[in-house]
Amino acid sequence: MPSEAPYEGVVGRTLEESTPWWPPLPRAPEGAPNVVVVLLDDVGYAQFGCYGSDIETPTFDRLAAGGLRYSNFHTTALCSPTRAALLTGRNHHTNGMGRIVELATGFPGYDAVVPRENGFLSEILRGEGYATFAVGKWHLTPPAEMAAGGPKSRWPLGRGFDRYYGFLHGETDQYHPDLVRDNQQVDPPRTPEEGYHLTEDLVDEAVLYLKDLRAYSTDQPFFLWFAPGACHAPHHVPREYIERYRGRFDQGWDAWREEIFARQNASGLLPPGTELSERPSWVPAWDSLSADERRLYARFMEVFAGFLTHTDEQVGRLLDFIGSLGELDDTIVLVMSDNGASAEGGPGGSFNEMYFFNFEPESLEENLARIDDLGGPDVYNHYPWGWAWAGNTPLRRWKRETHEGGVCDPLIVHWPSRLGRPGETRHQYVHAVDVMPTLLDLVGIEPPGVIDGVEQSPIEGVSFAQTLGEAGAPSRHTLQYYEMLGSRALYHDGWKAVVFHPLPTVAYTPDDDPFRSFDDDAWELYHVAEDFSEVHDLAARHPEKLQELIDTWWAEAEAHRVLPVTNVPIVGLDHRYARQRYEFLPGIGAIPQFISPSITDRPWRMSAALDVPPGGAEGVIVSQGGHAGGFSAYLADRRLHFAYNFLGTTVTTVGAEVELPAGPVDARVEFTPSDDRSGEIRLFYGDVPVGQGFVPRTTPLSIGMGVFTVGYQRGGPVVPGRKGRLDITPGALERVVLELGSRRPRPDLPPDADDRLGMGAQ
Repeated sequence: MPSEAPYEGVVGRTLEESTPWWPPLPRAPEGAPNVVVVLLDDVGYAQFGCYGSDIETPTFDRLAAGGLRYSNFHTTALCSPTRAALLTGRNHHTNGMGRIVELATGFPGYDAVVPRENGFLSEILRGEGYATFAVGKWHLTPPAEMAAGGPKSRWPLGRGFDRYYGFLHGETDQYHPDLVRDNQQVDPPRTPEEGYHLTEDLVDEAVLYLKDLRAYSTDQPFFLWFAPGACHAPHHVPREYIERYRGRFDQGWDAWREEIFARQNASGLLPPGTELSERPSWVPAWDSLSADERRLYARFMEVFAGFLTHTDEQVGRLLDFIGSLGELDDTIVLVMSDNGASAEGGPGGSFNEMYFFNFEPESLEENLARIDDLGGPDVYNHYPWGWAWAGNTPLRRWKRETHEGGVCDPLIVHWPSRLGRPGETRHQYVHAVDVMPTLLDLVGIEPPGVIDGVEQSPIEGVSFAQTLGEAGAPSRHTLQYYEMLGSRALYHDGWKAVVFHPLPTVAYTPDDDPFRSFDDDAWELYHVAEDFSEVHDLAARHPEKLQELIDTWWAEAEAHRVLPVTNVPIVGLDHRYARQRYEFLPGIGAIPQFISPSITDRPWRMSAALDVPPGGAEGVIVSQGGHAGGFSAYLADRRLHFAYNFLGTTVTTVGAEVELPAGPVDARVEFTPSDDRSGEIRLFYGDVPVGQGFVPRTTPLSIGMGVFTVGYQRGGPVVPGRKGRLDITPGALERVVLELGSRRPRPDLPPDADDRLGMGAQ
């Protein structure tokens, strides 16, 4: 097999006649800095201390004080699309990432398959001699390929990273995460009882990667993509961080927002003349809430604030380690968020956000009963959307929408050895697609025309490197389209046309009509160069300008694969992997929810071929979900059991009335649903009925991000008290067959209910 490079030594008949030669190793440009990108999740424009909040973020504030904060940085309004834009320098639809990966559809701009011609920053930097590490949330792999048995070409190691540790999905339990190391599923190193928290674990792993690198090479620069799950729901954080904030948000979101706005203006973050946008009608005034609501909602925010402070502390620990290597001064550090603050907690928040995604009405009484559990390992909490609105001060709306509250986010740039005037603010318009070309510009690397034999597409972002040293440098990014789930916008030279198109699943006002024609949408027009917070709609005064921008939006949409436009979250999904009959062997890798067998709203039968040893068998046969909801078939006390956990509130367990016989036996669980979402469970050994019970209420849509496992349990406990993996006795389980009946009509749910299932993965 010939080598990649021609041999430049001399091979003679003897050693004396020969000259050895080694091909040169790839080397980064002389003096190339390290690069660390810290990408937070669902953190709003105003939630860092240095962006006006009183939440304690000393690490981020220190970076801003020693570097630059950007006041006009923009994203795509959702996580997968922003991540693809950041890593490739191309727009999200150009990347096939018009939505999150779980909502991939069979259209080019939405298939969640980032083309090879859109090279990743990691691929470029590794080819130029960098070590490349990804730690934390990935969310760039199509759902069908997240399974352990699927291809790995779109996992991090397949897109230019040397090492990876984190989770592939959009969210995960911070105490029971669904972890991957490189290309292999792994369990967390500790339990919550032993003090485990995901963000701390991610920093530990990142530090280990850097230690290993410096043991190998003392000067090879590194690129570290650090993307914790924080502060996406569930808002999980050790209790001591929550207690720091007790009573700090009792004034409510209205007053807190005004305080933030005053600090933003005093610090020079906002352009002169910026106004505070009004509270929308669907966010209640704090003073209109009952005493119980105010107490509960303030506690939700205390938990979020603790979560953000804890995250800031962990990032500080990572940067302190880089500092201990003597390398922080010559490390480019970027800190940002992937979209605006999240309103997915609904109007009242929840101890288990799966309530919202299953059309289950929130219970103030249930939430109050769990108030002391918020932030802990037994809940899956999310704050009310009033705090999301306030977290985007002074902007309008929030994540998933194309007004500024959804797409304008914090960005901090820190590089002590090159930034001559630290602590300043930059007001130039910048977009996520600009980050990759900017970093290449700063490092001194030209974008390659070919990567791994694939000719590269044009990079759509532009470098903003000139703004680092020149406060008055003009913005080079003058035109940018936006689209997310039917909402659209176009920015051009300080003007912005924007329209909110309602989702089928969330109506804020009675006038919200998700089924209206896109041609009937009422676009708004803002001169954002002078009206940063979109307060003054100029559509009626400048109809020609508005029409010009709308026409440009449609042209950009066609050029960037945005079409067809739709606001329906679940449409044209990939059903190529779905089937009615599944056969599994024990110990297989965990299967993500979106490609696992769905037992909701249908009859089903699960058969387990067992070979029970004389001493009996214990452990899980099949499990899906965790403490926030799910089900488990398992062996305990020499009997077959089936447990159904409804949204973390009611666990129904049906156990066999007789013991399992030793030797081969077919243990079976059958479910027959009723019209009211209840159902009957029957247990069998062979054809002999051995138990039956009644599940009073089943989950109609989503159990959350819990995975499907065979022969063990992964994640939090489905049944309280049954913690850990609970591996089945070796040799006792030979195979499992799961047969699904036809899905039943659901008259108690709206016809577009499935769309809310898709929202649960955002």
